[in-house]
Amino acid sequence: MRKPINGFSKLSKLDKIKWITATYFKDADAATQAIKQYWNTDKKLQQLHDEFIENTITNYYLPFGVAPNFLINGKLYTIPMAIEESSVVAAASNAAKFWLDRGGFKTEVISTTKIGQVHFMYHGDYEKLQKFFTSVKPKLIEDTQQITRSMEKRGGGILDIELKNKTKDLKDYYQLHATFETLDAMGANFINSCLEQFAKTFKSEALHCVHFSEAESHIQIVMSILSNYVPNCLVRAEVSCPVEDLNEDTSMSSKDFAQKFVQAIKIAEIEPYRAVTHNKGIMNGIDAVVLATGNDFRAVEAGVHAYAARHGKYSSLSHAEIKNGVFKFWMEIPLALGTVGGLTNLHPLVKVALEMLGQPTAKELMQIVAAAGLAQNFAALRSLTTTGIQEGHMKMHLMNILNQLNATVKEKEKMVAYFKNNTVTHSSVEAALSNLRLLANN
Repeated sequence: MRKPINGFSKLSKLDKIKWITATYFKDADAATQAIKQYWNTDKKLQQLHDEFIENTITNYYLPFGVAPNFLINGKLYTIPMAIEESSVVAAASNAAKFWLDRGGFKTEVISTTKIGQVHFMYHGDYEKLQKFFTSVKPKLIEDTQQITRSMEKRGGGILDIELKNKTKDLKDYYQLHATFETLDAMGANFINSCLEQFAKTFKSEALHCVHFSEAESHIQIVMSILSNYVPNCLVRAEVSCPVEDLNEDTSMSSKDFAQKFVQAIKIAEIEPYRAVTHNKGIMNGIDAVVLATGNDFRAVEAGVHAYAARHGKYSSLSHAEIKNGVFKFWMEIPLALGTVGGLTNLHPLVKVALEMLGQPTAKELMQIVAAAGLAQNFAALRSLTTTGIQEGHMKMHLMNILNQLNATVKEKEKMVAYFKNNTVTHSSVEAALSNLRLLANN
C-alpha cells in the first residue's frame, strides 16, 4: 500500500523524480529517462522553467506553429499558435488565406474594463450600510494610491466602486463591485491587491462607524478576488463579402453555401448541444494564440463560456446573415489579455510570439486573438456544411496514426500518397500499412 509523503516540495528535483518513479512505475529507469529527455540542455533556461511552478520535474512540450496570411484591419500578420490538435493550424491558415482576397478581418475593441469584487456579510440595516459606503468610498480609493500610482500614470486604474445588495440571493450577502482599467497588463495581481486593500479599509472603518450597532460594525469579509467574467472587456471581429464571391467548392453554388452556413449558425444559436461544440471550435483558435502569447487560457475559457450563457441559455458566440446580397459573419467575445507582466516578460517563446506579432498592445492582441477564433469557426463550418468535418480532420490526423504504428519515413511518404484518395480511419491506415509491409517483405 502506498503511503503519503511529507516534505515533497523540499526535495531536490532528482529526489522528487526518484520517489515518483519508484512509487508509481513498473520500470523506474524507463520512466526516469522519459522525464529527463525533455529537460533543456541550457541549464539557465531549464531553471527558468523549473521556477514557473512548484514541484517541476520536466517540461511538457506542445507544438508551436504559425498561421500566416491573416489580414486584420489592413495589416498582415503571421499568428503564433501553441496547440496539439492536428487540424487547428491548417484550418486557421486556410481561412486566413480565403479571406485575404476578400477584404480580410475587420476588428474593433468595444470596451476594456475588468471587474473585481469584495464579498462580505453584513448583519443590519441596509440604509445605514449605504450611507457608510458613500462616506467611506473616497478613502477606499485613497488607501490604494500606493498600488495604483504606476497604473494611473499610464492612464489606467480604478474606474469605480459600487455597493451591491445580494441579499435576495443569499442572506446578509453584499459586494463591493469595482471596475478597473489595466491597459496592457491582464491585471490580475493589480486588481487583487486593490481589492484586498478595499477590504482592509472597509472593515477597519466599519468598526469605528458611530451609526452602526455593535453587530453592524463587525462586517465579515469572505473574500476579495477579481472576476474572470469580463462582459465589458469586449472585442468584435467580422468578415464579409458578396455572396457570389463566397464559395470555392464547385459542387455547391455560392448562394446555397451561404444559406447553409447561416442555417448552421442559427442551429448553434438555439441548440446548446450544438453550441458547445461550435464554441469549442472557436476556442481552438483562441486558446492556441492565448497560450502562445503567455496569457491565461483557463480564465479566457471561463469568461467566454459564461458570456455565451449570459441570456440564460448557452448559445453560439458567432453569428451570420445574408443581407442585400452580402454575406456577413461576426462575433463579439470577452477577452482579458495582457502583453506585459507574467510569462510575457519571462518565457523566451512568448517573447518570440509577441515580436512576431509586432509587439502588440493588449487591445491589438485582443483583436488578433478574436480574428483567429473567427477564422477557426469559419473553417470548421465550411467543412461541416460541405465535405464534412472528418475528411480534413482525419487527413491531418494521418501522421499521428502513422507515428503510433511506428511507420518509417518511406512508409509515411507512401501512406500520405495512398490516402490522398482514400478515407482515413485508424483501422484503414493500420490495414494499408500492414499490406505495404507485407509486400515489402515478399
